[in-house]
Amino acid sequence: MVLFRSAVKQIARRHGYHATFMCRPKLPNVFASGWHLHQSLVSRATGENAFMAKDKDEALSTFGKQYLAGLLDHARASTVFTTPTINGYKRYRSYSLAPDRAIWGRDNRGVMIRVLGGAGEAATRLENRIGEPAANPYLYMASQILSGLDGVDRKLDPGPSADTPYETKATLLPKSLREAVFALSDDPFFRDALGASFVDYYVHIKNAEIERFQAEVSGWEHREYFEMF
Repeated sequence: MVLFRSAVKQIARRHGYHATFMCRPKLPNVFASGWHLHQSLVSRATGENAFMAKDKDEALSTFGKQYLAGLLDHARASTVFTTPTINGYKRYRSYSLAPDRAIWGRDNRGVMIRVLGGAGEAATRLENRIGEPAANPYLYMASQILSGLDGVDRKLDPGPSADTPYETKATLLPKSLREAVFALSDDPFFRDALGASFVDYYVHIKNAEIERFQAEVSGWEHREYFEMF
């Protein structure tokens, strides 16, 4: 993904264009972009998709449901890795085909995690719609694997599928990078899984980014206050 982004930007520049992977650029008639990460695991012993259900009434296997529950349980803290920029949090809006809370659904484009496939379908997978294109792929994927396997280890239950994603009562995703940083700082899981020194360093970098942003006077502030006061 890093190589792909770099290649796209260089090729575009050679042809007189600018390619951006910014989540929500301020351009007319341009909508926010997400990075949907599809996930599945294959058993080394059998070669079968470990998420595939055998029961026709189930969307996922027990293993798959536990993995899904881990993604939901650590959703708030993992957003620092899946959505690492200030701009990316402008995508989490209700009724926008982007997630705003930690829920799942069967083939539903408004939930955070969309379950695709079903009983006997080898392509059964989880589509996590939480990420933004600017995410570091290594940290994004690592956060997903660690969260999912923690759900398996703890045998978590993801709860029922959400048919009304923007009305279902569930844990809300962070509304800002600052809120996401607090969520990561408060979650001991990633501190143990990734190491306290790494988490502290990453939080320090993100806080410095936030402070640079807060030190700037935005166009909104100028429009809101310059003439009024």
